[in-house]
Amino acid sequence: KIFQMNIQLATKKNIQKISNIRKSNPIPIFFATDDNYIPYLEVALSSLIENASKNYNYNIHILNTGLLDSNKNAILKLANKNFNIIFEDISYCIEPIKALLKDVYHFSVVMYYRLFIEKMFPQYDKVLYLDCDIVVLGDISKLYNTNLYNNLVGACQEQVINNNETFKEYATFGVGVPCEKYFNSGILVMNLKKFRQEKIAEQFVYLIKTYNFDVVDPDQAYLNVLCHNKVKYLPNGWNKASLSNKLEGKLNIAHYALYKKPWQYDDVINGEYFWQYAKKCTLYSSILNSKNSFTDEKRKAKESANIDIVEHALNIINSDKNMKKVLFEETDVFEKLFAQLDSIHFELSDKVKA
Repeated sequence: KIFQMNIQLATKKNIQKISNIRKSNPIPIFFATDDNYIPYLEVALSSLIENASKNYNYNIHILNTGLLDSNKNAILKLANKNFNIIFEDISYCIEPIKALLKDVYHFSVVMYYRLFIEKMFPQYDKVLYLDCDIVVLGDISKLYNTNLYNNLVGACQEQVINNNETFKEYATFGVGVPCEKYFNSGILVMNLKKFRQEKIAEQFVYLIKTYNFDVVDPDQAYLNVLCHNKVKYLPNGWNKASLSNKLEGKLNIAHYALYKKPWQYDDVINGEYFWQYAKKCTLYSSILNSKNSFTDEKRKAKESANIDIVEHALNIINSDKNMKKVLFEETDVFEKLFAQLDSIHFELSDKVKA
């Protein structure tokens, strides 16, 4: 009995010790937004906070290049004893190459911010990056605790790409990454230590300055090239697109990655989860206004743009200057790239120090 009591006491102490370690090492989670997406960020954060394990603390970093104080205050109200929310203005890092960053279709330059996390946050070796157009239904700490081994990222297969024959060809023959290996960059477990070792940010800067490829999914295409064959693939339950494809495991994150957003359309798969959390948010009226102001004219414009993306993808597939033909068929491209990395490194480091 004494032995059993000692074991129970030791176990209790170990559990407390583990709990203290978890609390003293917050899980870093990154979002990126502009003022337009603040209401949807509030929905994403509300769902994440409600379902996250209380055994951890979390640092929520909101990457931006300037936000209204009223929008910041709406998000800061979500902070609690487990969740610290920090707004990070990264204008200084983006400014040198801002003119080269493509703003296409329903994407914005905000999507590029994730590529600079490794440089701006040297205190972290591993982080989560999450898009704003999501609802988190599972415990986000489980995603963070994914063992990446020696891979650059943990990610899910890109379901939208693999649901369309033209997009499949775009991934394979336009970007140069087989469609079945093409991942979605909206939900990422990022091995920043490995990012720094392989100088991913420097490679991206070199590629965009030297080639600035024509792509339909700007940051995602570059990340797929730079992380190719160094990806830990996750079940799509951690990043389930609004498609009728089979769910793998539990639905942990619903991702409204298509042009159809639940705050615009009524027939979005898993859209009910968005409204479940939206109704609890302080900016709910703003979301409803967005829904009510989504006119037939705006709907036609968006659906027309969706058709344009497919045609655009076809043009890229047939181009002599697409990523596959330049990066994977011209033998000296990567030699030139690696010869430039040291100078790019110092340029970026100076910007970060400034």
